[in-house]
Amino acid sequence: MHGLGNDFVVIDARDGAVEMTAARAHAIADRHAGIGCDQLILIGPSERADVSMRIFNADGSEVEACGNATRCVPLFVGRDVRIETRAGLLDAKGVEGGASVDMGAPRFDWDAIPLAYAMDTLSMAASWEDLPAPAAVNVGNPHVIFFCDDLDAVDIPRLGPIIETDPLFPQRVNVNFAEVAGDNHLRLIVWERGAGLTRACGTGACATAVAAIRRRLMAGPVTVSLPGGDLVIDWTPGGTIRMTGPATHVFDGEADWPRFG
Repeated sequence: MHGLGNDFVVIDARDGAVEMTAARAHAIADRHAGIGCDQLILIGPSERADVSMRIFNADGSEVEACGNATRCVPLFVGRDVRIETRAGLLDAKGVEGGASVDMGAPRFDWDAIPLAYAMDTLSMAASWEDLPAPAAVNVGNPHVIFFCDDLDAVDIPRLGPIIETDPLFPQRVNVNFAEVAGDNHLRLIVWERGAGLTRACGTGACATAVAAIRRRLMAGPVTVSLPGGDLVIDWTPGGTIRMTGPATHVFDGEADWPRFG
């Protein structure tokens, strides 16, 4: 499945436990020797919701949230669902061509991002090279956002991994590079923690739209244009984030499980 080209191997673990390790997730995600994906998703049972969702990045690390994958869950299950994730309970409902998800309330405290030490997360007292002072938002996972005058001039493949692994971010961080493209319209490229450049990042779109609204660059709903397409993010300060966008089922398949370790 994929959401705007951010692609997933989705495994149904509702009727039987599936043992997943970092090494196995990494092997499945390998685009040359495995199946290939940005993230591996396990859909399992839940005592608190309709289903649970576990998310593994391509490097095998397990993470709290993935907005594009969350939109795929009602399509996978075949109905509107409440989903238990490490980021909390999320409600997802199908819409024409995709899904709309309540992603919960964003967090802004420095220790909720988390950062290594206290600072203002709306305009951080930190930057890298000639990038502007960023904002930081946690939307179930950590994000740092740079609003750039010319997105095409930023060397994202070089700067992304440097910022992702900076000691300021003890759990690493998703790195968002954004440009104001018009009224309530952002252009966005994301370097994802544990995955690198992907065609879309749903939580990145949420975090970036929230940061833009907090900085009064625009008001919601915000259209966020990523390389894979557009998402619509709606947020009112004090409320939860609503993300709406496409979700696509590509194919079903079988593989030899022992090959992945």
